[in-house]
Amino acid sequence: MSHRTSSAKKLSGQGMKEIRRATRRYFSTEDKIRIVLDGLRGEDSIAELCRKEGIAQSLFYT
Repeated sequence: MSHRTSSAKKLSGQGMKEIRRATRRYFSTEDKIRIVLDGLRGEDSIAELCRKEGIAQSLFYT
């Protein structure tokens, strides 16, 4: 019985990795530069800029 449970967990774990890979967003170099320059301009707060772009603030500062 536990063998089935562990194999089911492995399959679900693999499925989650595939979903994460499929939903990950990639930004081009031009997009990254544009976002950073918008943040440096200071017209909007970093929080507002990140909401608009759909990224986490920690990603912006990274």
